[in-house]
Amino acid sequence: MKRAAVALLAVASLAACGRATPAPQPPAHSPTHHSATQTHSAIHLPPAGVGFDYQLGGPYAPPKGVRIVERDRTAQPAAGVYNICYVNGFQTQPEESRSFAAQHPDLVLQTPKGPLVDPGWPDEYLFDTSTPAKRSALTTIVGGWIAGCGRDGFSAVEVDNLDSFTRSKGALTADDNLALAGAYAKAAHAAGLGIAQKNTAEYSAKVHALGYDFAITESCYQFSECASYTKTYPVVLDVEYGDELGEDGFQRACADANRPRAMILRDHDLSVPGDADYLYRTCP
Repeated sequence: MKRAAVALLAVASLAACGRATPAPQPPAHSPTHHSATQTHSAIHLPPAGVGFDYQLGGPYAPPKGVRIVERDRTAQPAAGVYNICYVNGFQTQPEESRSFAAQHPDLVLQTPKGPLVDPGWPDEYLFDTSTPAKRSALTTIVGGWIAGCGRDGFSAVEVDNLDSFTRSKGALTADDNLALAGAYAKAAHAAGLGIAQKNTAEYSAKVHALGYDFAITESCYQFSECASYTKTYPVVLDVEYGDELGEDGFQRACADANRPRAMILRDHDLSVPGDADYLYRTCP
């Protein structure tokens, strides 16, 4: 399930803080992974157990000690850290929904009243992953976004909403989305990027077998799902939310020896510093 609001404020935020220069190549000591989908070059994974930040609400200077930053594909990577590029690979971005549906009506699920919207995110339309031809067309489009992340200087991508089939009213299956997920892994590796599974804990083993390199999770501690990821992936980055877990709950999570090594607490809208709701905490 998609649990974080992706309120893209890239234009305003970039105007405020300026465009960062692309990040340098990952340091030589970064772990590498040779995926079955690409064996001729090494994919650099995020460094394990270091500070990270989840900046989907808009880019800003990383907090002190942060060495991994995730930003939307419309933003520029941060300087001097490992950068992950957010790509919505199974449904539309809010500000692009109408234009995407107008240009590609066959690639969004349709109802008699128009495109099927995500019930939890009424400004996002679900991609139609139900046939090989549609998956191929989506791979071409989203693969272009993924390649753009590589050209912009990101080191990896997170492809969100793998679980869209659960909100498709039976129009899609897990196998439909997993087939597309595998194509995205190949596209990421062809661009020299690592690729992260996002949520959908019950499919971790299958997604890893498709070539996914690490995991980015939302509320895995809150929902007792972390072990599904940590037993599968060498690196797991977990985001908990203040309105769910709370600061006291987060402190208990940080004290749990079985938690993911990298865990942060954020506000659900992923606000930027200076906003009234901005929240960022990391485990001691």
